[in-house]
Amino acid sequence: MPASSPSPVDLDLRLVRYFVVVAEHLHFGRAAAALRLAQPSLSRQINRLEQQLGFRLLDRTPQGSRLTEAGEVFLPSAKELLRTATRAAARARAVAEPSRITIGYTANLIVTPAVREVRRRHPDAEVRALHLDWDEPRTALLDHRVDAVVTRLPFSTDQLHVTVLYDEPRVLLIPLDHRLAGKESVSLDDIADEPLPRVTDPAWNAFWRIDPRPDGSPAPDGPLVGAVEDKLELIAAGEAVAIVPGGLRVRSVRSDLTTVPLDGVEPSHVVLATRAGDSNRLVAAFRRSAQTLLAGPDPVA
Repeated sequence: MPASSPSPVDLDLRLVRYFVVVAEHLHFGRAAAALRLAQPSLSRQINRLEQQLGFRLLDRTPQGSRLTEAGEVFLPSAKELLRTATRAAARARAVAEPSRITIGYTANLIVTPAVREVRRRHPDAEVRALHLDWDEPRTALLDHRVDAVVTRLPFSTDQLHVTVLYDEPRVLLIPLDHRLAGKESVSLDDIADEPLPRVTDPAWNAFWRIDPRPDGSPAPDGPLVGAVEDKLELIAAGEAVAIVPGGLRVRSVRSDLTTVPLDGVEPSHVVLATRAGDSNRLVAAFRRSAQTLLAGPDPVA
């Protein structure tokens, strides 16, 4: 007799999302705050999900919560389930609402002139702009959260269409009281022993830390950071220096930091990225506007 197939599980995606947030925080109180729910309500929702699945996902501990062995196995599939649902809804929405586009942009990059031009030429369209963190552009495009992104290389361009809009010089970011502050320019030799912050992306580290250096030597390791604000704090505290794009408007954010031109290194590339093969007329319209109006560090007003 053939083995019977397992009974389908009717999962509530809202409960799956709640579980993912709790798993990321490993603390019901912090997860409830992030979800803007009362903690007892969140506990009940997780219990409902566990009842739907037929096994425990989380155990309470004096320090917070921890994933059960089953929860560890379920977590990556839960995240993929949410991503798949988001992509499915976005793709269907793109067909149902062809006059809609979301433009992503990352730190210190202005898309306003091109966004306004698309709105002017397509008054019937819904054109939105959405700020993304430095490491989000590729994922946001493939998950259909955005339809185009103005950002900086490097990142994986597989499945994407990428157009270089302009180049920016790279500069050295240092505290005001640093020994190199006020110099007309510096070279890599001047910072041979200066630690530089690291991120988890190898390609990003290689480009923005210039690692390895032209002579093959490794760049000095600095602290591992995630948020830009944390990196700025480390630099201001004198724990590291950083190589950043020349378009970074650091003085508008931190008055205790300054930049110095960095000689002998290739520039940063500001690009427009879209999904490969996207036939949305508004994506094509934004690409044309971006190439015309965003072709330099000071966009055409």
